[in-house]
Amino acid sequence: MPELPEVETALRGISPYLKNFTIEKVVVRQTKLRWAVSEELITLKKVKIIDLTRRAKYLIIHTEKGYIIGHLGMSGSVRIVPQDSAIDKHDHIDIVMNNGKLLRYNDPRRFGAWLWTTNLDNFHLFLKLGPEPLADEFNAEYLFKKSRQKSTALKTFLMDNAVVVGVGNIYANESLFICGIHPLKLAKNLTHNQCISLVNTIKDVLRKAIIQGGTTLKDFLQPDGRPGYFAQELLVYGNKDKPCPKCGGKIESLVIGQRNSFFCPKCQKRG
Repeated sequence: MPELPEVETALRGISPYLKNFTIEKVVVRQTKLRWAVSEELITLKKVKIIDLTRRAKYLIIHTEKGYIIGHLGMSGSVRIVPQDSAIDKHDHIDIVMNNGKLLRYNDPRRFGAWLWTTNLDNFHLFLKLGPEPLADEFNAEYLFKKSRQKSTALKTFLMDNAVVVGVGNIYANESLFICGIHPLKLAKNLTHNQCISLVNTIKDVLRKAIIQGGTTLKDFLQPDGRPGYFAQELLVYGNKDKPCPKCGGKIESLVIGQRNSFFCPKCQKRG
């Protein structure tokens, strides 16, 4: 699943080809995604794109008339291609520009979404989201206060978008390993010093992943067709039974909140 670094990579890759250009039309070949493609998007024509931003794992295309909200789902990707490019099997949406290019959305599993709103501040999917992990609002004091009275596994807590957005499974695993904290530790038992370490590590891991173009494990490709190279930097994620890069012991895995979790039982003692 594309996580925050992958979505940020996509945003940076497509922005130069969309910002300050005009949408000629939108071609929708498949309307049945996670939610039905918005009718306003299907009929959109001759509208200038003013800016592109990101909120959590959502791409936001700002136009003169409103906002296109895109989510890549489990297997989605976007790329910039010439308008005469051949159409592949799972190419569901084309946003055709006036510069000879188009933004093409491909999604084999169709868990993504392409929606429209004229009121971004009150967009229903954004109302309960926590702060961005790279923002100043996500700090040790915030995390410590938010974790009090939370009798949930720390990894599940960190992946809760109401706590902080965009810390997906890969990056939660990596951050906890670097900090030496067991993924099943109860959130309420975090010390303030551990909160300092976690916040700094999460920010560092996400920034490094963005620089590397995200993580490609299966489906994700950057807008130019290249994979994300952060997969080569992974310390524990997907490395069950391999030696721990810190102590040489064996990496173990377990399922937490229906997601695979990877950790070193020697370096990340439960407590």
